[in-house]
Amino acid sequence: MVEDGTIPGRQPVRDLFNRPSSAPARPDLVDVTNQSRRPPLEKTSTPTYAVRTDEPGEVDQTGQNRRSSTEAGDQAAGTRQPRRSGQAAVDVSTFANLFRSIVDNVGQAVLGKEDTIALCVTALIAGGHVLLEDNPGTGKTQLSRALAASIAVDCKRIQFTPDLLPSDLLGVTFYDQAQGQFSFRPGPVFASLVLADEINRASPKTQSALLEVMEEGQVTVDGRTYRLPRPFMVMATQNPIEQLGTYALPEAQMDRFLIRTSLGAPGHDASMRILEEADIRDRAGLVEPVVDAAQVEAMAACASEVFCDSSIMEYVIHIIEATRHSPAIQVGSSIRGGLALVRCARIRACAQGRDYVIPDDVKKLVDPILAHRLILTSQSRLADMDEHQALAEALAKVPVPTGEQ
Repeated sequence: MVEDGTIPGRQPVRDLFNRPSSAPARPDLVDVTNQSRRPPLEKTSTPTYAVRTDEPGEVDQTGQNRRSSTEAGDQAAGTRQPRRSGQAAVDVSTFANLFRSIVDNVGQAVLGKEDTIALCVTALIAGGHVLLEDNPGTGKTQLSRALAASIAVDCKRIQFTPDLLPSDLLGVTFYDQAQGQFSFRPGPVFASLVLADEINRASPKTQSALLEVMEEGQVTVDGRTYRLPRPFMVMATQNPIEQLGTYALPEAQMDRFLIRTSLGAPGHDASMRILEEADIRDRAGLVEPVVDAAQVEAMAACASEVFCDSSIMEYVIHIIEATRHSPAIQVGSSIRGGLALVRCARIRACAQGRDYVIPDDVKKLVDPILAHRLILTSQSRLADMDEHQALAEALAKVPVPTGEQ
């Protein structure tokens, strides 16, 4: 390893979304934001990434707990969050309007995919992650960039390859001769929205580096824990038709994804519009922010207050148990899938202007939330049954609550 922290012979992960910025940039860091496209938000100091450590004796002369230097991490984030104090609370009606504005705004870049966009926005508000399984050229990158631009946060893309190392994702500690001390250089996961492109092409060792990132929202390097910005979401993609040179995601990591969905090919009308506007090479670059990060967190707080009746909770439990007892399914959903159903159902209810959850909210979300958490039996696979069919059969056997006593 050389002085600047790079490994000889290895090409570092580069941010492909680099845009010009008027702010001075360090040569070893990339600013991925475009401040000129943001609305005039209240200026505050750059957010810090708190470093948690339990090592004894880490106390300075003032008696305060010592925090390791995270200046590099702050600059790598490349974003200025608005001040959270004084942020007005969001009610259900405002939530529905903001949700619709985000979906419509992203829809300017990804045409004709309103349902998929709504699922991604739901995952963002719920604090979860999305796995996009689709063929190349369907607009996965445009979707992630447009979503990040709509909420005025930074977005970074990581191209997963077999030679990618965990340090290429998380960051590396190196000795800075100019400062005479060790410094931490944050990796590309220090962004609010991370596009993990073709995640199944990286080795299992590199894939496992994302487990803590996705579950805890933090990075631990050399015994020190660095918090990631909020909101934070990983949007991973994988090609379902190419398996040569890939490593299938383990079940433990599949369970980390809140939603699995796909974009699919655009419809006839959307295809015509895309061809008519062929001179627009970067549709996501035209998207302007409609909300900020603080409003997204306020929307999450609003959704958490939505009423979910005990009968709906029982319905979710029965669905989970049905996946465990289905003869076509070897391993059913964990309780994490049930939690995801309840959280996303509340968000869907809010998006439709309701402050209560109905059974239809749960039914609409069962497939994208639970299908990827199932493991089918060998007999089911030999019969050409997939997870979607097995889940539909199990769901059909669960009685829907009617609200009658």
